[in-house]
Amino acid sequence: METQNISLKELRERIDGIDDRMVQLFEERMAISEKVAEYKIRTGMQVLDPKREQEKLKTLSEKAHTEFNALGTAELFRQIMAISRKRQYQLLGDSGREDAPFAYRMVDHLSLRNARVVFQGVEGAYSYAAMREYFGDDIESCHVGTWRDAMQYVKDGKADYAVLPIENSTAGIVADIYDLLMEFGLFIVGEQIIRVEHVLLGMPGASASDIKTVYSHPQGLMQCRDYLEKHPEWTCIPEANTAGAAKKVRDDGDISQAAVASREAGRVYSLSVLAENICENKKNETRFIIVSRSPVFEEKASIVSICSELPHESGSLYSMLSHIIYNGLNMTRIESRPVPGKNWEYRFFVDFEGNIRDSAVKNALRGLSAETLKMRVLGNYTVQSTE
Repeated sequence: METQNISLKELRERIDGIDDRMVQLFEERMAISEKVAEYKIRTGMQVLDPKREQEKLKTLSEKAHTEFNALGTAELFRQIMAISRKRQYQLLGDSGREDAPFAYRMVDHLSLRNARVVFQGVEGAYSYAAMREYFGDDIESCHVGTWRDAMQYVKDGKADYAVLPIENSTAGIVADIYDLLMEFGLFIVGEQIIRVEHVLLGMPGASASDIKTVYSHPQGLMQCRDYLEKHPEWTCIPEANTAGAAKKVRDDGDISQAAVASREAGRVYSLSVLAENICENKKNETRFIIVSRSPVFEEKASIVSICSELPHESGSLYSMLSHIIYNGLNMTRIESRPVPGKNWEYRFFVDFEGNIRDSAVKNALRGLSAETLKMRVLGNYTVQSTE
């Protein structure tokens, strides 16, 4: 049809008319899709049929008259099919068919009184502070040398909970914790955020001019880099943790040694504060997760953490995230980690707001479980913060 002499207004009116017809056809298609869902529910069929979907996309794209339109047709119908599946997952949930991701037990409150709690490091560490902030004093606590040891304690039943760092606002994620969560199959039941306020600790009677060597965890040294670089005469040596560095200074009794650690570590090991406010980021915080053997969640839980493994193909990440977006859920974090033993394949760790009793969360989890290689709900929990 000749369009050279047609105004932009008329062209837009034609597009509006086509769009109206497309909406009518879309609703007609969705109504039929619901009938398909009813059949699948009755027969126990899976919602996603990847082979049929790929064949259908190929057939439809071949009906287009240009290469560009063929690609566009495939993308358009890929989205329509995805929307159709999401509606079918909703109907699946309404039917009462529940799947493994929902094998969680709701409790009014976690059992914290007289709990056995393990943390990595020594007394005075930030993990120790996080444990005290979250659990209070009415617990039986112990400490171990590594994060793996802490996970193993919980796995073996030697402890009810472990307190583990998972992210620092300055240094980023603690990648090993993500890997250990998957390896040990434990569940996140809580989160505690601790303000990191490093100070320089030394022996009583020492001064900054006496210092020759400074010990701390590598992240502690990095977080105070600006301050430490003003003293090029100091040698910085990494330790397993900040509190361990403070303990070393106390045990060695050498006035030429100092530690970058917390004020609490200084109190525990009877050290003096030689310098305050030495951290670059004055709002530096560390997130600690509370892990358990049991898949439980509190009624007030507001954050869902999941891990998904995706096929190494175009659009797989978008497809995963679409289940969160389509159900109106607010994603608060996404991280990726290589899958051990599989080159160029990744796990994605995602946090979003919600409670697994919510229908939107159930719909998203149902779709994610069906359309990823592997999906695990790591936990549903609340976040506590130290003011």
